[in-house]
Amino acid sequence: MPSLDLTADPVDLTAALVDIPSVSRDEATIANAVEQALRSQAPHLEVVRNGDAVLARTRLARASRVVLAGHLDTVPINDNLPVRRTGTGAAAVLHGCGTVDMKSGVAVMLHLAATVVEPRHDLTFVFYDCEEIDAAANGLGRIERELPDWLVGDLAVVCEPSNASIEAGCQGTTRIEVRTEGVRAHTARGWMGRNAVHAAGEVLRRLEAYEPRTPEIDGCRFHEGLQAVAISGGVAGNVVPDACVVTINHRFAPDRTPEQAVAHLREVFDGFDVTVVDGAAGALPGLEAPAASELVAAAGGEATAKLGWTDVARFAALGMPAVNFGPGDPTLAHTRQEHVRAADITRCAGVLGDFLR
Repeated sequence: MPSLDLTADPVDLTAALVDIPSVSRDEATIANAVEQALRSQAPHLEVVRNGDAVLARTRLARASRVVLAGHLDTVPINDNLPVRRTGTGAAAVLHGCGTVDMKSGVAVMLHLAATVVEPRHDLTFVFYDCEEIDAAANGLGRIERELPDWLVGDLAVVCEPSNASIEAGCQGTTRIEVRTEGVRAHTARGWMGRNAVHAAGEVLRRLEAYEPRTPEIDGCRFHEGLQAVAISGGVAGNVVPDACVVTINHRFAPDRTPEQAVAHLREVFDGFDVTVVDGAAGALPGLEAPAASELVAAAGGEATAKLGWTDVARFAALGMPAVNFGPGDPTLAHTRQEHVRAADITRCAGVLGDFLR
């Protein structure tokens, strides 16, 4: 079993974690290493195992509890292991699969779990599996079903990459299909039919003219979006098509529920057949909560909106404010060029350490 030193510099701990391959559904080795390290190096924590998730918490009867969460899995390796270092000291950079998404964040969590023995808040650490694949497999969902009391707190911090800055809440998302219908005919006698692909032109025109909202919530500016992500139609090279489907993704601010977002889309595409494919609620920033405002202050006093969907939404659905705060540039996640700056790791460990002590 790989050995992890939780008291080591979080940069070195990141490198050790990255060198343990843990593609989704193959997290047993890293989960074993994390569990063994927590049991042997953090005796002040209660530790439990749930599948390939590892959970640890304090029981100090503090007035509030902070939940820190991070996933152990990565996307498939793309010729970017083992970890590679460039530069030295604060200018060092770690390259490799999972450096950004999100083993640097996990390293920060593990370091805090072992070294913050007398925290201001009670702490829960959730290291979970299968985040990078379909939502039904996400370890947080299983934990919510089987160990719900482990996901109770006054603030959740998801250590996903956020350029070492606070990203509050997150957008909701929904996908719809807009269908147009026509009548088949031979293209040599096209006037005898009605072209469903041509009819989709009005759908695209409405998309092109759409002006998204940019609401400000708790001082965070969210930017909505409405984009066609796929279009399908056609029968053969000599047939007027009688059906066309435009697939559209809507990212909406968390002041709307998924139901309200869908109702808005039905207004935008009034007159067309609209089918909802899937959707997920966003998360309000919740920065008015005492623990959240304290964390923002510890990070320098600024927070921005999370433009995307993350597992903060799962915690928001459980009734607690949640923020993203982790090392690394999220635009590098899932790329062969994935890399994280040592300075980001050090900053996150320092800010969270100051906040929790």
